[in-house]
Amino acid sequence: MVDPKYPGGGHATEGAVDSLLPEGVDPARARLLFVHAHPDDEAVNTAATMGHYSALGAETVLLTMTRGERGEVIPTALRYLEVGQPGCPDTDGTALGLYRIAELDAAARAMGLADRFYAGEPPALDPRVGFANGAGKYVDSGMSWGPDGYAQPAADVSPSALTAADPEEAAAHVAAAIRALRPHAVVTYADDGGYGHPDHVAAHRVTQRAVELAASAPDAADDARDVPLFWGIESEVDPSDRRLQAAIHGELAVKRAAMAAHATQIVLPEDPEDRTYTMSNGVPQRINSTETYRLLRRAGA
Repeated sequence: MVDPKYPGGGHATEGAVDSLLPEGVDPARARLLFVHAHPDDEAVNTAATMGHYSALGAETVLLTMTRGERGEVIPTALRYLEVGQPGCPDTDGTALGLYRIAELDAAARAMGLADRFYAGEPPALDPRVGFANGAGKYVDSGMSWGPDGYAQPAADVSPSALTAADPEEAAAHVAAAIRALRPHAVVTYADDGGYGHPDHVAAHRVTQRAVELAASAPDAADDARDVPLFWGIESEVDPSDRRLQAAIHGELAVKRAAMAAHATQIVLPEDPEDRTYTMSNGVPQRINSTETYRLLRRAGA
């Protein structure tokens, strides 16, 4: 059984390119921005790619939209961090979100990232827009499993959740990061969020709008940036998809190290050559060190 949360991918179709960068751009002089919803998403979905570009000398940067406050915690000794579990000190996931900052930092080191930050932290902050929720950040929206085996919204969603935010507000913060970093490529989820998690879907929509906003300059204070290439993570390869596909072949060891950093969320076997892992549902899944993407937008298109 394959968990619909991360259905796989990683297979290049005929005609796939081996780069996320515009033609002629030297990876050692390139900048790439990855936008993810929660800590651990970057490790499971794009760690091989991020490590690949970091090793080539690229400025590889991660923007995470929330701190993963509603995640399910696997280790028994840390179960108290999970909302609703005995001993949890809060009802909004603050403690878990704070704990997961260190996990994300460790994953970033494993991938050799140049920088990582959350929405609401510079440069992913447009002070003219701010946060209507008053929190100065977005929190994990949570989710539940639908009868079809795919993710659906949680029964309770915080007013500070990413999915509760005005998409234009959230997009303004991502656009601020794009204008500041001037990446050659931006990467986020496909429109279905991979497996339907509401925060993944929101991150796709917000980033798509941010790419549009970054290309415009409403006043002289802005530095417009039309992102050369905007990619969506491909979870299941569809040979009938005619959009340009990119397949990046990374290092298994790098991806395993990034995933291992998220010990509250992921369990890996001790054998470094073992390509399986499990999450909170205990269903074995396969680590893909080849990660595939589809082109969502090209500058000027």
